[in-house]
Amino acid sequence: MSACKDNQEVGSEAAILERVRNSSLVECAGAENVTGLKPHTEAVDSSSGRLETGNERSGKASYRDLEVYQEAYRLALEVHRLTLGFPELERYVLAEQMRRASKSIPANIAEGYGLHSQRNFVRYLGQALGSCDEMQVHLDFARDLAYLSPERHAELWGRYDVLGKRTYALMRRWQQLAAEQP
Repeated sequence: MSACKDNQEVGSEAAILERVRNSSLVECAGAENVTGLKPHTEAVDSSSGRLETGNERSGKASYRDLEVYQEAYRLALEVHRLTLGFPELERYVLAEQMRRASKSIPANIAEGYGLHSQRNFVRYLGQALGSCDEMQVHLDFARDLAYLSPERHAELWGRYDVLGKRTYALMRRWQQLAAEQP
């Protein structure tokens, strides 16, 4: 009996994602308010460096259309470049932890989105949220060890704070969208 229920839940979650990906929700100007998707948003193609949108590539919404993904990706690039200037003794300790934590945020967003399950997407957004908090702790260490200026620390810490809040809001929107389904 529970296997049948689980299959129904998975089917309903897949239907939610498919409806959002293929529907007019993605086409309308306010789509990001419902699903976190922003149509016609630019993203960097990792192989060519060219800016593209998910809608240009496939005609469907993509994790690259998510504003939280785009900001997380930009921040990960900034953190990677920043940590290259850390002292040699930190190259494989704090700097490596910062690079991993910063990169796990966009990676979790992309992986969760690609699983085609509302429940899994929300779970992976939760992991990305945890990595945002982890990055703030690492930034505090970097500031306190004088690897970051207080100004640079405040700027990056604030951006991760906003990213965390937006990721949480996206989680809540997807949970609400699923709750509205019959």
